[in-house]
Amino acid sequence: MTKHDLTSQLVDILGTEFVKTEQADIWSYGFDNSRRQGLADFVVLPHSAEQIAAIVSLCNRHNIPLIARGRGTGTTGATVPVSGGIILSSERMNKIIRIKPADRYMVVQPGVTNAEVQAAAAEHGFFWPPDPTSAAFCTVGGNLAYNSAGPRAVKYGTPRDNTLGLEVVTGAGKKMRCGVYTSKGVVGYDLTRLLIGSEGTLGIITEATLKLTPLAESKQTIKVIYRDIDSAAQAVASIMAQNTIPCSLEFMDKNALDMVRQYSAAELPENAGAMLMIEVDGKAEHLDQMCRDIKAACNNDGLELFSTAQNPQQVKDLWQTRKALSPSLRHVAPKKINEDVVVPVSNIPALINGLELISQQHRIPIVNFGHAGNGNIHVNLLVQEKDAAAYQCLDDVFKLVLSLDGTLSGEHGVGLDKLDFIAAELDKEALSMMRLIKQVFDPNNILNPGKTIPAE
Repeated sequence: MTKHDLTSQLVDILGTEFVKTEQADIWSYGFDNSRRQGLADFVVLPHSAEQIAAIVSLCNRHNIPLIARGRGTGTTGATVPVSGGIILSSERMNKIIRIKPADRYMVVQPGVTNAEVQAAAAEHGFFWPPDPTSAAFCTVGGNLAYNSAGPRAVKYGTPRDNTLGLEVVTGAGKKMRCGVYTSKGVVGYDLTRLLIGSEGTLGIITEATLKLTPLAESKQTIKVIYRDIDSAAQAVASIMAQNTIPCSLEFMDKNALDMVRQYSAAELPENAGAMLMIEVDGKAEHLDQMCRDIKAACNNDGLELFSTAQNPQQVKDLWQTRKALSPSLRHVAPKKINEDVVVPVSNIPALINGLELISQQHRIPIVNFGHAGNGNIHVNLLVQEKDAAAYQCLDDVFKLVLSLDGTLSGEHGVGLDKLDFIAAELDKEALSMMRLIKQVFDPNNILNPGKTIPAE
């Protein structure tokens, strides 16, 4: 089929305005936050599940790769085309379909941003727990594709824990609904959780039923400074072993604090070896006791400072410190390698100490921060080039993580960046089963080919 013929068929489905064929237009849809970029043949902007099903059927007939995309805030190249094809943008599918406060759910299209969901839910006294750093820009569809969570996951869980059901178009072009509208349900296999985190390789989400959580009455933000990294890591394990579960528990090592000082208005002592940012939420009359519980768990020989934010500006300054980390690291090392590994919380001290040794052995600076409450540490290798030495260092990082019963990704996904390492975590039988699942959902391998699961 010629490009002209394919263009005509796409226009028949979508209309001329919503089929992009010029390279200048297509390039802007071919990259994500991994700094990778590829060129597709077309970009299409559907507004309904019926249009998506027609596009998928067309791609099946002519064996054309199809890559679903939100806002491109992912960091692993999962939405970057590797062999041309069609990029399907969800930007026109941006409606909040309905909110049912009495039943604690909201139904949305995939192009709605996380921030729009939070604002709409807040009007009814609720929120949706996933809150990635890019919440102001990223879409729900992207959050679900990666199972992106953010700081609140330590108490409230990930998108898999906060999504009741999905409507999707499979790689075979079939429209399907899975999941429930209720808080309980055990009919059939849990396809909802399977599709979440699959990076658009099994189906294209057209609608999601999100589980809402009541907003807490009050919240308290705490800054804790430690003399050294090991003391902070030990404190994380202690905090997570007691009854008061924080709604956020963020960790920054000394290198991260040194890096971010110029971007932050928060007071960060020069001798700080590590910092924890902790938030607790609940009823106002319970917050003082919660803070006392957290302080008791934080108390060890390395504790330098335990302070609670006294006003909204101090809270804003602390969160600005955390959110300034990734941009400041990009400034220092534009080609940095950013991984989002996870280990059991009790193994965080061993992980942090092991990363220090790896940094010394390879003479590559490593900056660590992240969602320590669930063991999700963002490991940043500040390399100037992604060469063999950089990947040998990364290989040692991943070996350390797996030796500590960890996993190679907590929320960024696999995409292209981690593809070569997946077989180190998943055994042959698991990979074989995943390939069979892919074949059932997407028999012609048109959906986001070359991502997530390595070729056999």
